[in-house]
Amino acid sequence: MKFAERVENLPPYLFVGISRAIAAKKAEGIDVISFGIGDPDMQTPAPVLDALVAGSKKPANHKYPESEGLPEFRARVAKFYNDRFGVKLDPATEVINLIGAKEGIAHAALCFIDPGDISISPDPAYPVYEIGTMFAGGSTHFVTLKEENGYLIDFADIPTDVAKKAKTLWINYPNNPTGAIAPLSFFNEAVKYCKEFDIALLHDAAYTEVTYDGYVAPSVLQAEGAMDIAMEFHSLSKTANMTGWRVGFASGNPDMVNALMRVKSNIDSGLTQANQEMGIAALDLPTEWLDNNNAVYQKRRDKVVSVLNEIGVPAVAPKGALYIWTPIPEGYTSAEFAQKLLDEVDVVVTPGNGYGPGGEGYIRLSLTIPDDQIDEGLRRLAKLRVGG
Repeated sequence: MKFAERVENLPPYLFVGISRAIAAKKAEGIDVISFGIGDPDMQTPAPVLDALVAGSKKPANHKYPESEGLPEFRARVAKFYNDRFGVKLDPATEVINLIGAKEGIAHAALCFIDPGDISISPDPAYPVYEIGTMFAGGSTHFVTLKEENGYLIDFADIPTDVAKKAKTLWINYPNNPTGAIAPLSFFNEAVKYCKEFDIALLHDAAYTEVTYDGYVAPSVLQAEGAMDIAMEFHSLSKTANMTGWRVGFASGNPDMVNALMRVKSNIDSGLTQANQEMGIAALDLPTEWLDNNNAVYQKRRDKVVSVLNEIGVPAVAPKGALYIWTPIPEGYTSAEFAQKLLDEVDVVVTPGNGYGPGGEGYIRLSLTIPDDQIDEGLRRLAKLRVGG
């Protein structure tokens, strides 16, 4: 059987290979500590689970959902934006539910990209930006994120001829995989740039609520003129420990939101309504709950950064997201160093080149494993002396 070229050309998804490496070790009876995928180990909060139980018993939720989402869910998202960012949204036209942010990000390309079109993406980056573009028949122009520039896109690095042909530009702050943060002034610059070249500005905002040291992340929709050109993708997966429940939403320019709704209405039937009720409950969680959740990650962050520096792997504590992004010692590729850790101390990390060529020379460690595993993983890493 011959499959479509888009399938034949698909690279294996990054974490599939990591999962296979872990499984192979476990098959040998070896205990592996994985700092790989960012999947929160802490439980979904009880009020959110209670909302699921109650919602599952409502006959109205046993039917097909509407593609755009429950009015109550969209209204709660609009309230979140007003309370959190001071951004006023029309829930009827400027908010749509997603079956997790990943789904919306992948489908967004179908709204803007025709065969032969260009999407601009940071490098390193979440791989789905490029994959969605490929599915739509477009190509991706990568802009290297430079450590010396705080991993912010330098718009001067984008050739003018590329900008004139580009249909979308992806940004993501707090950033995966680097943990970088962006000031509102950067979002203002991004909006101005995209308006100049008539490019749809797409912001992956999955980590705006996962921040440390008192940092408060902005929304791109706070930028002047953003509602003319931008759409933002949110997820409750990391915010409220809900990766398995697939609750997300997109907000922004009403024409862009409507385009995504039109695509989704022909592909899926929207998020399960009981899960949308979970989303409402998650957005209703008190600030204290979120602060306590983030405090756990901040403590883990500090421990991991300390040990990495002790063994000669220079690491800086990020102010956002769930990852430590750190350069590796000279003499290794990212994949080689990741393999060294797996072979010598049975610790899994993500090689930076899995996020694009710009990630070569780095590894990413996730903070989403239980504290006892964090401690054991750090004990194993402390056995290494790889720097200077």
